[in-house]
Amino acid sequence: MTPLGGHGDIGRNMSSFEINGELLFVDCGVLFPSEEHPGVDLILPGLHLVEDRLDQAKALVLTHGHEDHIGAVPYLLRRRSDLPVLGSRLTLALVREKLREHRLRDVDLRVVGEGDRVTIGEFDLEFLAVNHSIPDALAVVIRTKAGTVLHTGDFKMDQLPLDHRLTDLRGFARLGEEGVDLFMPDSTNAETPGFTPHERDIEPALERVFAAANQKLIVACFASHVHRVQQVMDAAVRHGRKVVYVGRSMLRNMTVARELGYLKVPENTLIDLKQIEDYPENKVVIISTGSQGEPLSALSRISNHEHPVINAGPGDVVLLASSLIPGNENSVFRVINGLSRNGVTVVHKGTAMVHVSGHASAGELLYCYNLLTPRNVLPVHGEVRHLIANADLAVSTGVPRSRVFPVEDGTVIDLTPDGLAKVVGKLECGYIFVDGLTEGEVSDAELTDRKILGEEGIISVVTVVSFHARTLVSGPDIHARGFTEDDSVFDQIRPELVGVIETALADGVEDTFQLQQLVRRTIGRWVNNNFRRRPMILPIVVAS
Repeated sequence: MTPLGGHGDIGRNMSSFEINGELLFVDCGVLFPSEEHPGVDLILPGLHLVEDRLDQAKALVLTHGHEDHIGAVPYLLRRRSDLPVLGSRLTLALVREKLREHRLRDVDLRVVGEGDRVTIGEFDLEFLAVNHSIPDALAVVIRTKAGTVLHTGDFKMDQLPLDHRLTDLRGFARLGEEGVDLFMPDSTNAETPGFTPHERDIEPALERVFAAANQKLIVACFASHVHRVQQVMDAAVRHGRKVVYVGRSMLRNMTVARELGYLKVPENTLIDLKQIEDYPENKVVIISTGSQGEPLSALSRISNHEHPVINAGPGDVVLLASSLIPGNENSVFRVINGLSRNGVTVVHKGTAMVHVSGHASAGELLYCYNLLTPRNVLPVHGEVRHLIANADLAVSTGVPRSRVFPVEDGTVIDLTPDGLAKVVGKLECGYIFVDGLTEGEVSDAELTDRKILGEEGIISVVTVVSFHARTLVSGPDIHARGFTEDDSVFDQIRPELVGVIETALADGVEDTFQLQQLVRRTIGRWVNNNFRRRPMILPIVVAS
C-alpha cells in the first residue's frame, strides 16, 4: 500500500493498493493551494508514481463526494479513460458533473451502496455506510490473499444523523470478529477529545440567527454540505424566507442532490438570483459559496463590493456555517474583516455553535480501535500532527507501537500473509500543480520566483557592450517593478556598474553570461546593503 496524497495534508487524498501486479486506488482528490502557491489553481496527488502502470489498475473506489476525495478524478481519467470508477449514487453524480466540465464522456461509472460486495481482480470489496458532512459516504473493506484492510474514508459516528443513516457499527463489529489486518482511519479530528457533536445540535444557534436577522441574511457553507443546506432551507421556511443559491458549485451540487432525493426543497421556497429584487430583504436567505475565503467565491466578491447583484452593509447578517480548513485562516479572516468593515454582522463558529465537524473525534476513534482490535494501523487524511495523534490513540488501546504507521505520502508499506505490516520503501511524492490549462509544468523553482516577484519585486538591468572594441556601448538602463516607484534611486549604483563592466571588458571577458552574473552580484549587494531587500534581478547584456 502506498499513500499518494492526504498523509501530511488536508486534501489530495489518494491511496494505492497492489497485489500480484494489480492496482486498486481509493479516492483521488485535490488540495487547494495556500499563499505558498501563488498562481496555482489545484494540487493533485502523486499520479506520476502510477502513471506508467495504469494499465494494471483494476478500479478507482470513491468513498464520498468531497473535492479533496474526487477533485482529481478527471486528471486520472485523462491518463486512462476506461478505468472503472466505483462509488455511491450521489458521489458518482457529482463526479459525472465534473467530468462533463472536463469534456470526458463514456466513462465507466459503477454505482455501489452499503452492504454491496464486489470482486474486481485480486480485490474483494465490501462497502459499509458511514456518516459524514455529505450524504452517501462509504467505508470500504478490501479483502485480499494478504489480508483484510478497512479504509474508513472521512467519517464520524453521529447517532442522530439528519438523514437517519447511521455509521454501520454492526459491520465494524463483524469485521472485528473476522479480523482486520490493516485499519486506515480518518485522522482529521484525532487531536479533538470526546465525541463530535450531532449535526442537529447547531439548530438552536441557527434558529437564533434567523430570528435576530431583520434584513439581508447570507449563509456561507461548503457547496457539498447537503445536510447544512437542508437545515437552512427548513429554517427559511419556518421564518417565511425564500432561498436563493449563489455560486456555480452551490447551484450545481444542490441541483444534483435535489434530483436524487438527498435534498428536500419545499414547494415555492427556491427562487432564482434574478428574482431576488422582487422580494424584501427580510424575506430572502442567500446560500452562498466562499466559507473558506476563496478569492473568486461569491462571499469574497460580496465583501469587496464586487458582486454584480448582491451587496451587504449595515444591519445585514452573514453566517459562516463551516469550520476552518488549516491553511485558510488568513483568507477567511480577510473576508470577515471586509464584511465587518462594511457594517455587516458576521456569525461564525468562534462566536456561536453554527457548525459541527464531519470527522470522528478521539472518543469515536478509540471506540473503533476497541471494536476492531486491528493488527496494524495506518492513519489517513490529516497533517502530520493529526496522523501522530491518531497513532497515539491506537497505541493507547493496545496496538503495538511497531505496528502503527503515521507515515507521509510516498511511503511504501507491505502487508504480509502472517498479518504483519512493515515499511519497505519511500517514493518521492511531490506536488503536481494545475495552473490554468497546464498541469505539472509549474516547478518549485517557478513558485519561488513567483513569491519573490510578489514579495520583493523585480529589477531589470539592460546593457549593450562591444567585445571587439572592449567598450560599453549603452546603459546600464535600470528599471524596477514592485520595488520602488522612482527609478532615479539607481543613479547611486549606475557609476559602479559602469566601472565593473568596463573593467571586465578591459580584462578580456567576452562572455555575456559572465557579465550578467557580475551585474547581478553588484546590484544585488547594493540593494541588500541599502534596502535589506532581495528582489529578483534580471540582468540582460547584449553584444553589438
